[in-house]
Amino acid sequence: MKKALIVGAGKGGTALLKIFQKAATIEVVAVIDRDPRALGIALAAAMNIPTGSDWRPFLTDAIDIVVEATGEKGVFEEIRQKRHKNTVVIPGEVAYIIAELVEEKETLITTLKSETARRDLIFNSTHDGMIVVDEFAYITHMNDSAASMIEVDKQEAIGKHILQIIPTSGLPRVLKTRQMELHQELALENGRKIITTRIPMTDEAGRLLGALAVFKDVTEVMQLAEELTNLKEIRMMLEAIIHSSEEAISVVDEYGNGILINPAYTRITGLSEEEVIGKPATADIAEGESMHMQVLKTRKPVRGVRMKVGPKNRDVIVNVAPIIVDGTLKGSVGIIHDVSEIQRLTNELNRARQIIRTLEAKYSFADIIGTSEEMMVAIEQAKLAAKTPATILLRGESGTGKELFAHAIHNASDRKYNKFIRVNCAAISESLLESELFGYEEGAFSGAKRGGKRGLFEEANNGSIFLDEIGELSANTQAKLLRVLQEREIVRVGGTKPIPINVRVIAATNVHLEKAIAAGTFREDLYYRLNRMPIHIPPLRARKQDIPALCQHLIHKLNQDYGRNVEGVTEEALDYLSSYDWPGNVRELENVLGRAMIFMKFNETWIDIHHIPPLQILPDRKDEVIMSEDLRPLDEMLEQYEAQIIEAALRACHGNKTATAKRLNISIRNLYYKLEKYGLAKTYMQ
Repeated sequence: MKKALIVGAGKGGTALLKIFQKAATIEVVAVIDRDPRALGIALAAAMNIPTGSDWRPFLTDAIDIVVEATGEKGVFEEIRQKRHKNTVVIPGEVAYIIAELVEEKETLITTLKSETARRDLIFNSTHDGMIVVDEFAYITHMNDSAASMIEVDKQEAIGKHILQIIPTSGLPRVLKTRQMELHQELALENGRKIITTRIPMTDEAGRLLGALAVFKDVTEVMQLAEELTNLKEIRMMLEAIIHSSEEAISVVDEYGNGILINPAYTRITGLSEEEVIGKPATADIAEGESMHMQVLKTRKPVRGVRMKVGPKNRDVIVNVAPIIVDGTLKGSVGIIHDVSEIQRLTNELNRARQIIRTLEAKYSFADIIGTSEEMMVAIEQAKLAAKTPATILLRGESGTGKELFAHAIHNASDRKYNKFIRVNCAAISESLLESELFGYEEGAFSGAKRGGKRGLFEEANNGSIFLDEIGELSANTQAKLLRVLQEREIVRVGGTKPIPINVRVIAATNVHLEKAIAAGTFREDLYYRLNRMPIHIPPLRARKQDIPALCQHLIHKLNQDYGRNVEGVTEEALDYLSSYDWPGNVRELENVLGRAMIFMKFNETWIDIHHIPPLQILPDRKDEVIMSEDLRPLDEMLEQYEAQIIEAALRACHGNKTATAKRLNISIRNLYYKLEKYGLAKTYMQ
């Protein structure tokens, strides 16, 4: 290691002291200056380097370098004379130049550090991401915003190829083409979307130095744009819905000024948008108070308010509801119904219902509930008969669903698009039935319409006619019906001209026709015409396995009729229902379920055994023979039977008298009276 002696601790000596201290191969032995306050003396003392005012004691043979920094020529010459021959003496001018250069270097370093710090501050303070790559696409600079957007560690990313960090980056392409790319959209691997500008960097000579990418995160902006687009689409859709509605709609803001109406509103009130939009809600009122203002004041909806609106004083019914968003009242919306329009629609609906009831078949085979073997046989026979033009005779007890089968047969036939006429032969008096079925000519009888009237067979031409209770027809009507079936023609009452018809006859009866023939009340030849395709519909007691499905179907229907929400029947109740023989068949089952639902509480959703009225089977006269010795006065026998019914009802209700009275549809007071009368009070005391 070289040993150095510095003579002169001024500006030049101090600069050389700093340089020598940083050099690993030079050791400063001492710093000499006549002024003990010199800058170099203080710095040397801080560095534990010996100091002094005379250089001579320190100039030994061990000194390799002497720096004469006093600037005095005599001192330089004296040192040269007394130095060892291997000692190098550096004159003061050189020391001064070195000091200037060192100072300039430090100034430049300070300036460069300041510029670098300023550049880094700007580089990292911007919200835009910035990445710089060299001419080989390796990252040299990356700011904090870029690292945050890409979600990488900046220090680890610098020095790596850009495609390792952003596989879809276009910077390699920019380095190749040297073309700037402005505002390019790019999707990052983390799902962010950015808009980037890529710029090639060249020097004055055109030599490629690298490329710069500046980009913005537009993920939130694009999401907001999409939401805004969706909001616009929703608003346009809502306006389109409101404008396409046949209901008259008006909307006002929270101050009661009109903001939206639809064409139906203009049609009913006679007011245009110019007369309503931006005007108070009272602008359309001809008679009455503004319901919009009332709703805005109370924040509660109003319904069914009668008033008159518009210049033509149209009589309307108004429903108005508040528009509340996040608890804040934003306005109200009103729907106006033209009373005259409602009346017209009501009349049309009633007329349509009448047509449906009289001319159309409402049910299909899908509406026939049953999976028992007996029922499936009947359904298959009916489906087969529906495909033919043959006359069909539906036989079965009352309430088994004969009319349901008739509807289904018509709907499954090729006549389903034509009329379906239903006639209950037992419900029309004998004097009127013939004229209703076959029509009459003008003047056929007093009160006959001018021009005569078409009969139901003519109305059903090319369709089907359902003759229910066919066994109740009179002999004269039976003869005319036989002519229809044989000749396919009818003759009106009071007329002579036959009218050809093409009608399929579906007849139904619960009468034993064979016995009626034997008794002479039903024509044998008509029987053979009707009985060409007989279908026997089994009674409910013969297909009890269908009771659960029938209950579910009937409950659904009764829910709609009664406005209830009953879900079904409990297992105990089903067992109870299945133990009954149902002489009234499905019609009786529907009656029992309907009565049970009426007496159910509104919070009850399952029909249980205590909801079902007592099912007491009356003695069948066919199976029970009353011996003459068993006969007693009628009043006595009725009282005995009444006592049995009351006792059975009490057992079913577990002795609850209130429930028993409700099931029997009598007052509790009347029940107590009968309990005392029949000696049941002690047995069923609570």
